[in-house]
Amino acid sequence: MTVFDAIIQGIIQGATEFLPVSSSGHLSISQHMFGIELPGILFDIMLHLGTLIAVVFVYRDLVWRLMKEFVSLCKDIVHREFKWSEMSRDRRLLLMLFIGLLPLFLLFFPIPGTDMKVKDFSEMLAADKGMVAEGLALLATSGLLFLGITANKRMKQEKTVVNREGKRVPSQGRRKIHTIDAVIIGITQCLAAVFPGLSRSGSTLSAGLLRGINQQTALDYSFVLGIPSIAAAALVSLKDLGTETAAIGAVPLLLGMLTAMVTGFLAIKLLRWIVTTNKLELFAYYTLVVGGVVTILGIIEHIMHQNLFTGSPL
Repeated sequence: MTVFDAIIQGIIQGATEFLPVSSSGHLSISQHMFGIELPGILFDIMLHLGTLIAVVFVYRDLVWRLMKEFVSLCKDIVHREFKWSEMSRDRRLLLMLFIGLLPLFLLFFPIPGTDMKVKDFSEMLAADKGMVAEGLALLATSGLLFLGITANKRMKQEKTVVNREGKRVPSQGRRKIHTIDAVIIGITQCLAAVFPGLSRSGSTLSAGLLRGINQQTALDYSFVLGIPSIAAAALVSLKDLGTETAAIGAVPLLLGMLTAMVTGFLAIKLLRWIVTTNKLELFAYYTLVVGGVVTILGIIEHIMHQNLFTGSPL
């Protein structure tokens, strides 16, 4: 891998990890188009590490509060002073994050009739030389975004609340995450981890909107929920650090991570602005068009048994 390839991949990762268009799908498609073959998953994990640093920096105040709340929660449990009905806002969010992460353990469940686990199936899809799976998953992302946007608009039309001035205004959705919300969003995140092209941020945000949650609340929950997921994946990959660093090169790894970090920071700021200005439909149409084009090209490649961009056989 060249330095130029690493920077391009870092830009793609940083821009698409938080925008609801699927970073895994765009990375897979770009690697397919440019004929980039990587030994293992270390480079992808390093790119994710860069975006992890970005999201932790943006939400640093909330992350610090949640860390302190975790210590306080442990003390209350030890001293038998924990009460579900008397939780602070931060403690409730912390517990909803724990619940939202539980579905990820489904990745380690065996698939009946095979020797594979769910995560093995995910790696098999990611290693596929074609693009059909990514294209179909992008179309699914588009469908979820349209469903979430439609549900949010319907809620604003049908539900009203009384504001501080005593006037009835359109409801902006719930700001409190319930247990069932966390479970559904967690399952959605698990599905996004299985299918390259199914956006994690897009699908979890859409799941939150379908549950009637406020747009900004759903977005913030989605971002913070991704922090431990990305961190866990990075820790798991450390066992491959020595061999894969030698194969890829330390400089491309570092530049890719730094590029992803800077681009990811800008992408988070952009998406938060887009959500507050109700322009989320842009990504729904984008994933619809890209997903359709990629699916058609992928089918053509399978018919021809050849990569249309590099000319290499599939």
